[in-house]
Amino acid sequence: MNTQPLWTSNEVASATGGTNTRDWQASGLSINTRTIAPGELFIALQGPVFDGHDFVADALAKGAAGALVHRRPENLDDDAPLSLVDDTLGALWRLGAAAHDRSSAKFIAVTGSVGKTGTKEALRSCLAPQAATFASAKSLNNHWGVPLSLARMPRDTVYGVFELGMNHPGEIRELVRLVKPDVAIITTIAAAHLEFFESLEAIADAKAEIFESLKPDGTAILNIDNALYDHLVKRAKETGVKTIVSFGRDAKADSRLIKFSAGEHGSDVTALIGGQELSYHVGQPGEHWAMNTLAVLTAVHAAGADVKRAAAALSDLSALAGRGERHRIHGPKGKFLLIDDAYNANPASVRAAISLLAQSAPEKGGRRIAVLGDMLELGKTAGKLHSDLVQPLLEAKVDLVFTCGRHMQSLHKNLPTKMQAVHAEDSSAVAPLVSDAAAKGDVVLVKGSLGSRMAVVIEALKALGASRSDSEAESTGGQDAL
Repeated sequence: MNTQPLWTSNEVASATGGTNTRDWQASGLSINTRTIAPGELFIALQGPVFDGHDFVADALAKGAAGALVHRRPENLDDDAPLSLVDDTLGALWRLGAAAHDRSSAKFIAVTGSVGKTGTKEALRSCLAPQAATFASAKSLNNHWGVPLSLARMPRDTVYGVFELGMNHPGEIRELVRLVKPDVAIITTIAAAHLEFFESLEAIADAKAEIFESLKPDGTAILNIDNALYDHLVKRAKETGVKTIVSFGRDAKADSRLIKFSAGEHGSDVTALIGGQELSYHVGQPGEHWAMNTLAVLTAVHAAGADVKRAAAALSDLSALAGRGERHRIHGPKGKFLLIDDAYNANPASVRAAISLLAQSAPEKGGRRIAVLGDMLELGKTAGKLHSDLVQPLLEAKVDLVFTCGRHMQSLHKNLPTKMQAVHAEDSSAVAPLVSDAAAKGDVVLVKGSLGSRMAVVIEALKALGASRSDSEAESTGGQDAL
């Protein structure tokens, strides 16, 4: 068993340019005293509404090995284990860079308008059985999440998988300078953050920043079915990328989907990966998951791992919290199925979620019910992009649609009368109405942007009755936004 610390005080001082009050060794890193574990280094980040320095004493009381600070907090013992730096966020970035530089791992970076977190987690699942694999937790994909993830990476990591997110130009450029990947994936380009971008091409340009720090012999993996594929290829070549591998349904794709068979609890896929035809089962339903696995296995091949073994591991994929988790709820009106896809949303991910609802057959007498909150950051196109969801809802044979939020009113007004359940101002207003409607045999999908707070609806539905154990609960895949 490897007992080597993640960081020593001397290593942190060397990486950050800081000074230590005394020696210590840390087994991990934390920025949150609510979840900190004994032996971890607490990093006191300062934000617009909080200051981690106010919680240093609490962190040390909970067994933190030390604290990274840019000022000495009050009420600490004279011999408190501190690393004093000029700025804790800047020091965290330098610590992340040092973690990368001391590693011999293969680095895989993932971005895209949808599918990033699912693709990252699938890579973790595929590579972990083969060698020491580390991937960023949850959706830690921003200006503090990426350096924190890098700094948490164990010394013996063989494969490092990191998610890069953005909602403004230039953000991925800074993040990828830290990760310096061997393999870069762009899952797809879709309408997201249009409030901050004038066009899909502008979004593609921002995502294409991932190519700028790709290693000289690195591989870019792109979705050939996406309308911006040629645009991305051009950007990749302009930044000097020599190896570009495509995936998709298109006959010209390097990694190609040959056959796809959808099921309520998973999918069977036949695909061509690295010149090898593979048949495998994906533990998550939906064609979007099949497409994600093409990118995953292509990255596995590019990283030099065993593709066949990785494909076999895809059968064990499970849903992430808020991204398609299924719960059997025993409510007052009988048992119904809840699909929790409430973490985030944009037009592409909502359509994927509706497709999953279509594949989920209600029990006898039950209905398909969609509960949809606003898709945010869509700018002047918001109204049309919301109302455009009418057709996929019709095709999915959804019986009732509950909506909430200013933008979802456009969808509500354009729905056939028989599908209109109710429109409410916000999730708190719609939650009791959905709870009262859910009945025996129903399948209830809840989806919306994080800012729409659709988790309020999820909690209200769960409160109707105890969710069953894993032996009865099911899981399905939902697309992630950002």
